[in-house]
Amino acid sequence: MKFSGREVFDLAAAWVALGVAFTFFFEPAARAFDVGAIVSFLPVSMGTVGVAFLLHELAHKVVAVRFGQIAEFRADYGMLFVAVMSGLAGFLFAAPGAVHHRGRITLRENGLISLAGPVTNILLMVPFGALALSSVGGLAGVGVLGVGINGFLAAFNMIPYGPLDGKTVWRWNKPVYLLVFLPSAAFVVWMLTGTPGF
Repeated sequence: MKFSGREVFDLAAAWVALGVAFTFFFEPAARAFDVGAIVSFLPVSMGTVGVAFLLHELAHKVVAVRFGQIAEFRADYGMLFVAVMSGLAGFLFAAPGAVHHRGRITLRENGLISLAGPVTNILLMVPFGALALSSVGGLAGVGVLGVGINGFLAAFNMIPYGPLDGKTVWRWNKPVYLLVFLPSAAFVVWMLTGTPGF
């Protein structure tokens, strides 16, 4: 697996920008530029949102390369700016970039490349769920946030619209699409309807 200097830079920039954006979004005191709030919450954001994003994109790359594709992540710096500004405004819109790949490919292979990111987010819910069950307060909070973020990213990316992963998976295999989308969407609905701890 090879990474160009630009790709490493883009991944790092997107990770930091998303960490900052979600810090502003989740921590109201950070939006008032409370340095203490930013310093205390930014590592949590980087470790939950950042890891969820980074491993999602790397999963796309790994599977694409496995199928003989030339694949690299490219950040969308305009959208990273929008993410940070929207977090500062108290809402969030984040489309940090994508793994672009090229080469001869089948519909199935393209579907599996798209599926890899959301499935990675679903799998990440397991270790974050273990942290959420921890008796250590700080770790439990990180775990709860990590479970919620990864569940949301899986469901959101499986929406079969536009450039999202779900559109490609839906076109390839509808039963596989439903197998991944329905549980993740149900989890998000469950989480947003007042689940204790979220």
